[in-house]
Amino acid sequence: MIKSGFVGILGKPNAGKSTLLNWLLGEKIALVSPKANASRKRVNAIVMHNDNQIILLDTPGLHEKEKLLNKFMLKEALKALGDSDLVLFLADVRDNLDGYKWFLELNKKNIPHIVVLTKTDLVSKEETEEKIKEYKSFAKALDVIPVSATEGKGKEELLDTIIKYLPEHPYYYDPEIISTENIRDIYKELIREALFEKLGDELPYETDIIIEKMEELDNLDKIYAIIMVERKSQRGMIIGKKGEKIKKIGIYSRKLLEEFSGKKIYLELFVKVVPHWSKNKKTLKEIGYEFKH
Repeated sequence: MIKSGFVGILGKPNAGKSTLLNWLLGEKIALVSPKANASRKRVNAIVMHNDNQIILLDTPGLHEKEKLLNKFMLKEALKALGDSDLVLFLADVRDNLDGYKWFLELNKKNIPHIVVLTKTDLVSKEETEEKIKEYKSFAKALDVIPVSATEGKGKEELLDTIIKYLPEHPYYYDPEIISTENIRDIYKELIREALFEKLGDELPYETDIIIEKMEELDNLDKIYAIIMVERKSQRGMIIGKKGEKIKKIGIYSRKLLEEFSGKKIYLELFVKVVPHWSKNKKTLKEIGYEFKH
């Protein structure tokens, strides 16, 4: 009998959730950045494993900050938790268990979960084994699985374990598709990744992307995107001296977009100042952050 189900990926900011999703999927559709809180919205990705279907729900990191945008991100994570048949709680193997204890408090419906220890290539085997014992001492998780996307370790064990705990159910989606996200949202995330890559810690937190216009042709996609910031100084930071930074961002964005789409990409980027957009519910709603009660 075929198994199929929804699997939420939760954890603290920068635990490696988007990296894991892309690794399991074999495609880059979720933003990967070393900067905490890079992911802001849920991304649904579909992984087929031994004729079974895993629908992965990538989420923003779990945190308790009060900003309106952060509240949206926490709501997104909690909604994914409620929608899931199974949850992967991701934890950097070097972290303490405070984030896991908070997750257990949030998991009021006791959705079954697996602890996935990430970045195990950065510590010794003995340290990883000790951390597994710490998590198992809570006796809450179905299993604790160490992985390393960098070294390609643990993928098959993790997929097999996920399938073990999913319900018997026909496919929810056509097995040929890899995501329920529309192409505009994926392109937006890839441009955001280019911003993180080229600006690093200089990138203001209050930065987002709007795909203003897109034309899809047979061998070419034309994309006109706005990089939105809150202050003039942030605009200058992104454009750079004589436009050098925005040029580098554009070149890297095109590279990521073409790798994903397999098509030529024509891209125009504009930087727009929208004061206090990250604190304005109306503006957040207009650019796709829906607050539902």
